[in-house]
Amino acid sequence: MHILIAFLGSLVTVFYLLDRLGIDIGGFNPFHWRRKRAWSRQYHSDPVYSVADPLHIVTLERFKAVFSLQPKEASELVGSAIHLLGAPQIIDAQLQGLADKNKTCFTQEQADSMLQLMVEVVSADGEVTAAQSAFIETMRTHFVPPQPNQGTWS
Repeated sequence: MHILIAFLGSLVTVFYLLDRLGIDIGGFNPFHWRRKRAWSRQYHSDPVYSVADPLHIVTLERFKAVFSLQPKEASELVGSAIHLLGAPQIIDAQLQGLADKNKTCFTQEQADSMLQLMVEVVSADGEVTAAQSAFIETMRTHFVPPQPNQGTWS
C-alpha cells in the first residue's frame, strides 16, 4: 500500500511541476478531449445541420426566397441568426450599433423590406412581445427618415 501511495504522490508531483513549467497536460484528460473534439466537429460542420426547430427550417426557406440566396449562403445566414439568438442579451446593443454604422448603405426599399421581414419573423410564432415591438420601432427610427413637419409653423 505504501508503494502505491508513493507512486501516486510522485505522479501528482510530476504533474504539478509540469503545470508550473507551463506545459499543458489537459490533453491527457479524456473528457476534455471528447468535448473539444465534439465542439470542433460541430464548428466545422455545415450550420444547416444544427437546425432542429421547425421555425428555423421555415426561416431558412424564407431567407432563400427573400434574399435570393443559394442554399449554402442561406444556411450560413441562419446559422449566424441562431448564434445571435443564443445570446439575446447582446442582440439589442450590437444590432443598434451595426444599424448606426451601416444605415447609409441601405436604400429606402431595402430598409422597408428589412422592417417588413422583421415584423413577419416576430409574428410568425404568434403574439409579438413588448420587447420585440420596441426593438422594431428602434430599428424603424434608425432606417426611416423623419417626415418633415407640415404644421402651420413650418
